[in-house]
Amino acid sequence: MRAGNVLLFAALMLSACGSSNSVSGSGNTPGPLQPKAQTYYVDANEGNDEADGTSPQKAWRTVARASRQVLKAGDQLLLHRGQTFSGELDIRAEGTKAEPVLVSGYGSGQRPVVVGHDASMWAVRVLNSSHITLRGLEIINTGSERLAGRTGLKVECRDHGISAGITIDSIYVHDVNGSLVKEQGGGSAILIENGGNMIASRFEGLTIQNCHIQRCERNAMIWAAYYDRRNWLPNTGVVVRGNLIEQVPGDGIVPIGCEGTLIEYNVMRDCPDLLPMSEAAAGIWPWSCDNTVIQFNEVSDHKAPWDAQGFDCDFNCRNTQIRYNYSHDNYGGMVLICDAGKERGYSLGNIGSRVEWNISIGDGQRPKITRTGSIFAPNIHIAGRVTNTLVAHNILHSSPKLAQDADHTMICADSWDGYADSTTITRNIFYTAEPSQFNMTKTTRNLFLHNWYLGEYRQLPADAEAQTSLAGKTSTDSKALLQLMDERDVCGYNAHFPNPAKMEAFFKTLE
Repeated sequence: MRAGNVLLFAALMLSACGSSNSVSGSGNTPGPLQPKAQTYYVDANEGNDEADGTSPQKAWRTVARASRQVLKAGDQLLLHRGQTFSGELDIRAEGTKAEPVLVSGYGSGQRPVVVGHDASMWAVRVLNSSHITLRGLEIINTGSERLAGRTGLKVECRDHGISAGITIDSIYVHDVNGSLVKEQGGGSAILIENGGNMIASRFEGLTIQNCHIQRCERNAMIWAAYYDRRNWLPNTGVVVRGNLIEQVPGDGIVPIGCEGTLIEYNVMRDCPDLLPMSEAAAGIWPWSCDNTVIQFNEVSDHKAPWDAQGFDCDFNCRNTQIRYNYSHDNYGGMVLICDAGKERGYSLGNIGSRVEWNISIGDGQRPKITRTGSIFAPNIHIAGRVTNTLVAHNILHSSPKLAQDADHTMICADSWDGYADSTTITRNIFYTAEPSQFNMTKTTRNLFLHNWYLGEYRQLPADAEAQTSLAGKTSTDSKALLQLMDERDVCGYNAHFPNPAKMEAFFKTLE
């Protein structure tokens, strides 16, 4: 066979093979090449925004330049440690579960710091992104004056669909001066926002862990999301774990429009008395959420002018569980369980809240008059048309009050456009150092059963198995209750959380 025929024969064979593969779909034909994951560097001292950013020697200089880069699967955006970056860092990431995007630091020294401009609404924003981890950054957003809606870190999903697999890890957010007034838009350290006018959007799998929040106004972590039950698209897979919140005057952790949120091993402490008299705030609480679990958290020193409880089961929520938490020295008591009874268009009410196995020491220590004209601070406040509530196996140790005319009520159940119905209060230990009372007002179908009432009470509720002594099982010294708790380091703070096995064993000894 002549050479020309050999070449023709080979070409025909290759063509035939290509045709056969195309028809059979055998998969032997290579697909399009996937872009290689890239690492980008930002160096505020030695970088150059005209460079390609792909090595420390070719690093970009500003976060403005870094913000123009859409990050793909496996990409990394690294800021030089020990440096300060001025401006707003906007992040868009299209990672995958197998190859997530990482935004973090490189080099030696302290974590990289991103500082917003004077009028910045955020210093760092993660927008319409999936499968990304933000780790080890420091964020500051302080302007010359308080700005309504100002936040440190904003995580936003808008007109996008689903943002999946976002992790915020070991971020230090501090000195954010938002508005102190909620109705003006407030302010926050971390703001989670989802919605949209054209495409309904939400988060799937959002984790906020090991973060330190300090001196942020008004709130620490708060959501802006779908809350109307007629148009409810809840975020799912939200986990808030192991965060330390300090010197924040308002709300601590407030998921809104979420399903199945887990909030555990967080601390909120040392809350300054900064809010105007019109403001209400509390430590950790859901709003328009279902099946929230709030467990193993410590909240103390909340000083809001109204509410100021450690924990709260708020309205338009179903099946909230508040368990194994430690609440102490809060102005407003251990827990609020509430529902605005007239709001029945967008709200289902507060249904099936469970408050169990918590320890409260020295709560209800409000020293000044509230908007009611009295020093209102019951250890447990039930307000409005809450239904099917369970309060069980809690230990409430009410210390001597700081103010002469302070409220000494253990439980107050009053009206908020209606009264509570079907509340069960069982196997709790109530201790008061000063004469106390229970005030259930016009609530209906209350069941008090087998509670311990230690100390002096003006009148006890109807409890068929009321106990007035622990038969020497424990001391009235609140320090003894620390034996029922475990210690755990949370971002450098030695926190205390009730131990389930110890709590259950202790209550069994009392039966």
